[in-house]
Amino acid sequence: MPLSREHQQRFQKALYARGWAGYNWPVEYGGTGWSLVQKYLFQKEMADANMPAIVPFGLGMVGPIIYTYGSAEQKQRFLPDILASNTWWCQGYSEPGSGSDLASLKTRAERDGDHYIVNGTKTWTTLAQHADWIFCLVRTSSDSARRQDGISFLLVDMATPGVSVRPIITIDGSHEINEVHFDAVRVPRDNLVGEEGKGWTYGKVLLQHERTGTAGVARTQYRLRELRAQAGRSVRGAAPLSNDANFMRKIAAVEVELKALEYTELRTLAAVTSGKAPGAESSILKFKGTELQQAVDELYLEAAGYYALPYVPEQYVYDFPDQDRVGEGVETDAAPRYFNFRKASIYGGSNEIQKNIIAKHVLGL
Repeated sequence: MPLSREHQQRFQKALYARGWAGYNWPVEYGGTGWSLVQKYLFQKEMADANMPAIVPFGLGMVGPIIYTYGSAEQKQRFLPDILASNTWWCQGYSEPGSGSDLASLKTRAERDGDHYIVNGTKTWTTLAQHADWIFCLVRTSSDSARRQDGISFLLVDMATPGVSVRPIITIDGSHEINEVHFDAVRVPRDNLVGEEGKGWTYGKVLLQHERTGTAGVARTQYRLRELRAQAGRSVRGAAPLSNDANFMRKIAAVEVELKALEYTELRTLAAVTSGKAPGAESSILKFKGTELQQAVDELYLEAAGYYALPYVPEQYVYDFPDQDRVGEGVETDAAPRYFNFRKASIYGGSNEIQKNIIAKHVLGL
């Protein structure tokens, strides 16, 4: 079950109190100034301790864009509250009909004196129901031949008149994602990050780091270790699942692929340490990392067997009548996790798109 905003914020503020919230930020903006190796070790320790994941939209996404491309006023205005988790952010990239083909986005921001007037819709917006602010890619010009040109990076206060949020209930019954509508929303031009028309450049930088982080190697390793340990235990007097050679062979196969992906992550880390920006390597990490996350979800589902039929908390929209439950109804959350994380191979750019990027930039096809 996902943490509430209150509990997630409490956790992130605890990290902030220890000076760890900005583990990927430079010292001059309140971060740790850690090396890439230190950041890697921190993330691994977080995973091994089964700590909640840091919500990435503020600390991991818009914060670095602001301190890299934002004005001095924007840095002073936004960065302290992002670092301290005082404000909650969401990401306005995908639109109905513009997901993996993000360059086709249609949300417009038209100049009106010292403001932009924003009209359009963003969708699949994670945690928008909790957000104070949204960072958006919007079209400020249609005059260029390249669709990537004329896109700008804009910060929008979610309390602005004309912004509305409609929940989307996912297949596991949870409210995690939303549609965000902009109806003649007036946004100060001071909220434009960097140069007008350069949003595609900033957005690509953000996505490269998002895709690298989406791999989740350390957390998948933790889940796989836990599954192997569970398989070694007897459940309700039955023989341990570790006696099933076929199931254990499946675990071993995923472990081998995960170890290979870890080496890829370390090679990418070494390249970035030497001054190279993450490129196609981030696409490899993204598509293979999410495939392995889903493979582990499938193994948990298989291990749970008929006990995988989920217990769904009352606040979720969908529930299973008592007569449809298997067992006592609280054995596992394998099924909700499985259904929810089918999205992993889509968000951050679908895995098919990542393979196209690799084919173009690595193989030269």
